[in-house]
Amino acid sequence: MADRFKQSRFFFGSPHELLIKRNEVNPLINQTVITEFILLGFGDHPELHVLFFLLFLVIYIITVMGNLLIVVLIVTDRHLHIPMYFFLGNLSCLEICYTSTILPRMLASFLTGNRAISLSGCFIQLYLFGFLVTAETCLLSVMSYDRYLAICKPFQYQFHMNNKVCISLAAGSWISGCFSVSIVVVWLSQLSYCGFNGIDHFFCDFVPLSKLACSDTSLIMQVALLLCSVFTFPPFILTIASYICIISVILRIPSTTGRQKAFSTCSSHLLVVTIFYGTLMIVYLLPEGPLLKGSSKVFSFFYTVMTPMINPLIYSLRNKEVKEGLRKWAQKFWSPLGL
Repeated sequence: MADRFKQSRFFFGSPHELLIKRNEVNPLINQTVITEFILLGFGDHPELHVLFFLLFLVIYIITVMGNLLIVVLIVTDRHLHIPMYFFLGNLSCLEICYTSTILPRMLASFLTGNRAISLSGCFIQLYLFGFLVTAETCLLSVMSYDRYLAICKPFQYQFHMNNKVCISLAAGSWISGCFSVSIVVVWLSQLSYCGFNGIDHFFCDFVPLSKLACSDTSLIMQVALLLCSVFTFPPFILTIASYICIISVILRIPSTTGRQKAFSTCSSHLLVVTIFYGTLMIVYLLPEGPLLKGSSKVFSFFYTVMTPMINPLIYSLRNKEVKEGLRKWAQKFWSPLGL
């Protein structure tokens, strides 16, 4: 017991976060049964909490406001009622929900110093995160396929991307995310957890959470790896294949200006997609080694925090139609104020 007390003070430092006070001892197995988890986050550095709070608060505000603005523009501007912006509106809604499952809880921990999260709260966060990240992988591939049809097969575009198809593809992305992680999260929630309760991450993620289970997790790890491969590799390959076809068509554009403009847009899209899929596959599909163990939180930061913030800028504000819609919306907003 004394060793556990010393270990808890080494990891957390503050009395209200001591592991010995967070758990209950089960006399039948003589082990500490976990009643809540501690999100270790970026380490125990109280002097940096204010800086971290301000940084992530700014990121969260930019992410929510940027994506919300895109949704409002797409809904209110009839010129944007086309498949490309329909999918973009879905992506913006997804990014708002996606970021809101992680950042508010992180901001609260920086503000209050309390990094504890209940078992049920942890599994809910894990489910929402898994659901939304899976839906995003599918939706990004759908968006790349939409651009492939628009650029490479323009005469067949209206037939392949009618309203019914668009709604089905968007709904399929959301539904696939909803059901794909259900079995893993339910299975994981049925395991017993005992001993050390510190999750070495800034949110409840599958890998660090599964390491705290007392039960055998080999089978559930294999199932999770299979599901992750199914919902990561095929969408990524489809996305890359779509952009390869798009770039091959762009190369045949006679106008240098048109070619440069198309390359600029596609390269930006491809960069964001590569960062998202690349960091996702590094964290979940590569075997955990010494290098990955120390940098997994850094890679996770890119696909959980950075891509939701820059997606509105890359996918929207570089488009002429969105800029025009934004200008009209600003004029309607400021005109009654006499500005």
